[in-house]
Amino acid sequence: MSTRIIRLLSAAILLGLLAYSQRVPPELGQGWLAEFNLAAQHTAALADAIPAEKFGWRPAPGVRSVGEVYMHIAIGNYFLLGQAGVRVPQEIAAQIKPDTEKSVTAKPDIIKWLKDSQELVRTSYPKADLKKQVKFFGNDATADGVFLRILVHNHEHMGQSVAYARSIGVKPPWSE
Repeated sequence: MSTRIIRLLSAAILLGLLAYSQRVPPELGQGWLAEFNLAAQHTAALADAIPAEKFGWRPAPGVRSVGEVYMHIAIGNYFLLGQAGVRVPQEIAAQIKPDTEKSVTAKPDIIKWLKDSQELVRTSYPKADLKKQVKFFGNDATADGVFLRILVHNHEHMGQSVAYARSIGVKPPWSE
């Protein structure tokens, strides 16, 4: 190969890597809170991007609707925080009933539940005693293990939300 071709290939590879590195969120690999913040930001941005009239859409009968998925994330955040030993404010805990996931249907209310739950996770994590022993679904665990479940749960349902959004013609805002 000629020196010129090698230089051109090297420049193309370098430009490709530079373009790719600008798409990679700086939070990746920066720890639990940074990863949670990224998932929370993406989930909230996607919820904001979905039109209000699509919050009742569901892919099939008996499957959670768009709005129910976001409420499930929010309620899950509060439940899991409680399992990790975080005190969920009484005014929030009192509003969580067996049907809350289905009864809160207005987009602004759902977005508020979602973002408020994310904020409580975000502010609770740095103060949590991660080594604290807790019972989690009948098993011995640590608060750190429960916080890991919060992160995984948020990512799981963010992925579900992406699939829902694409099914109704909404492109995730961060993928543009």
